[in-house]
Amino acid sequence: QVQLVESGGGLVQPGGSLRLSCAASGSIFRRYSMGWYRQAPGKQRESVATISTYGITNYADSVRGRFTMTADIANNTVYLQMNSLKPEDTAIYCCNAAGIETTFWGQGTQDTVAS
Repeated sequence: QVQLVESGGGLVQPGGSLRLSCAASGSIFRRYSMGWYRQAPGKQRESVATISTYGITNYADSVRGRFTMTADIANNTVYLQMNSLKPEDTAIYCCNAAGIETTFWGQGTQDTVAS
């Protein structure tokens, strides 16, 4: 069982930055790919960024160049640095750990981009 705890969300003005953290309860890298997902009100959940077990990152087109996902293997934590935030980035952001047979989700953190 893997527990994921996100932190770092909040309210920020357009053009601002936030950094999200997702701390895992155990050693997860090499066993799980990690991802950040978001769900805006009235919309389906979408993938924002992922890191594969080989350390390869992928980003949604809507955030590429603005968001950066990194992993701190020693501390079992992944981060999502979000810059140049836009109102349309407002959503609940969740991290997940996806293995071959199981997927774990964090509880999510609310990020609001507004003036």
